[in-house]
Amino acid sequence: MEAVKVFCPATIANISCGFDVLGVALDSIGDEMVVRKTSKEGIHITKIEGQDLPMETAKNVAGVAGMALLEDIGHQGGFEIEIYKQIKAGSGIGSSAASSTGAVWAMNELLGKPYSSLELVKFAMEGERLASGVAHADNVAPALFGGFTLVRSYAPLDIIPIPSPNELYATVIHPQIEVRTADSRKILKTKITLADGIKQWGNVGGLIAGLFTADYDLIGRSLEDHIVEPIRSILIPGFNEVKSEALLAGALGCGISGSGPSIFSFSKGKQTAEQVGQAMENVYRNIGVDYEIHVSQVNSKGIKIVDRI
Repeated sequence: MEAVKVFCPATIANISCGFDVLGVALDSIGDEMVVRKTSKEGIHITKIEGQDLPMETAKNVAGVAGMALLEDIGHQGGFEIEIYKQIKAGSGIGSSAASSTGAVWAMNELLGKPYSSLELVKFAMEGERLASGVAHADNVAPALFGGFTLVRSYAPLDIIPIPSPNELYATVIHPQIEVRTADSRKILKTKITLADGIKQWGNVGGLIAGLFTADYDLIGRSLEDHIVEPIRSILIPGFNEVKSEALLAGALGCGISGSGPSIFSFSKGKQTAEQVGQAMENVYRNIGVDYEIHVSQVNSKGIKIVDRI
């Protein structure tokens, strides 16, 4: 192969209680990228459609992640990258992660798969460092592994894939405002109380147990965030009302997707997920905020090849 076209899924990170450690890949929305080998050394962004993003390698997350891989492997030659964005920057559903992971995953394919998914996470995290100032893995891990993932440790990096119940659906609504990850991190507290910590890690354990056992009620009870949501929710118009209406419509739980402004909910079954979506839409329709909405199953595969060129 000289080139591949890949689908790079959107992701929900944090998942209420799992700040910087939990994430899940979505099936119904993502970016596409074309990555091709070239004799010219380095990474070259040749086209971006759908978003106004920098073409310079050092200022583009795909370029930075790709260069991290190239520098590690010592490949003679380079790659050209075309990016077709469907995930808006600052949406809270892993726009930068899709670009970062898509670049390194496709490069790895074209090089004969010298790296494991875990090793690719390290390269993709460099793109996240550029985007947010922090090399976090809660979006890039599910994009590369598929499904739910837990970042058990950052030093050393340890990613644990988590199974997903068959009937679990996500509904994500994106009010048409942008919240930059770097900005939303600046308002977070750097210290928490022991009481909040106990509640938070209890919910992380409960959520993972619920996913393993397909206990939907336990999943719902565990989707509580006592640390980040109370602070970040003030940046999202109508958040409390959206959450309340989603739960009334049958959602298992509801919270902020990544750094926001997107709001996610989990439901048992597609029909309930669509009803939840209607309830969430009604809130933004009534307060006059434009939005996009997505209903999706969990993407168990992560990035995939759309075409071999």
